[in-house]
Amino acid sequence: MRKTAYLLISVAFLGSCSAHRNTISSHQAYRNNQSVQKANSASIAGYTPYTSLQYIDRFKGIAIQEMNLYGIPASITLAQGLFESGSGNGELARVANNHFGIKCTSDWTGKGYYKDDDNKNDCFRVYDTPEQSFRDHSKFLQRKNYAPLFELDKDDYQGWAYGLKKAGYATNPNYPQLLINVIQKYHLDQYDRPEGEVQKIKREDRVLTQINQNIGTAAKDSVIQSTPTDKLYTVQQGDTLYNISKRFGLTVDDLKALNNMADNNIKIGQKLVVSK
Repeated sequence: MRKTAYLLISVAFLGSCSAHRNTISSHQAYRNNQSVQKANSASIAGYTPYTSLQYIDRFKGIAIQEMNLYGIPASITLAQGLFESGSGNGELARVANNHFGIKCTSDWTGKGYYKDDDNKNDCFRVYDTPEQSFRDHSKFLQRKNYAPLFELDKDDYQGWAYGLKKAGYATNPNYPQLLINVIQKYHLDQYDRPEGEVQKIKREDRVLTQINQNIGTAAKDSVIQSTPTDKLYTVQQGDTLYNISKRFGLTVDDLKALNNMADNNIKIGQKLVVSK
């Protein structure tokens, strides 16, 4: 094949992330990610790291807005954002404005960013702004398997935490308690608001009608995988302590303590304890 023809095919591929998600090569993933990084170079260059409290202050207003529109407790949205994005400091949040680790499902027509997660070169959604990520999180939960959650009170964060796990959002059996611990640590429930019976009925009717109109199939999407039965994980190419800890619902410090590590250095093939 002539070089010019190859380049045209490559450009066409990069312009349509929805194609060949499961057959993308590492070279194509690398080129695609470079294109995303170039497009978002200004925001990446101006990025300032968040503390957890700064993250909460920055996004609490958006979480409250989503709660009022869709009925998802603001505490749940903030806790998931904190947990999934590493307080906004993870690669997906910095480069792709993806704060919830939402992957490219079959109905996604936007850009994608590729990272090794449950599978090699998993495709994650790319957003122009963090606000778009928060809105898509709300829309993403408007799937039939999550419908029972919207019948809960919009300040019932514990019901939502356990309901998300039951509906298939995460496979980690500790996921509900992980969210609840974050909410209680930072008192995120202060942003939740109760609603009257009439308000609840109107909100349920509106949201459940939207869910019933959603023709997309229910999907089991998670950025957390269950702990191996032997409680050990073998380090793969591209792994870091951060993404391993995130995958198994631990902090980096927890992971280091479990493995008696003095620094963050790991190597391919190394076995790590990933369960307390």
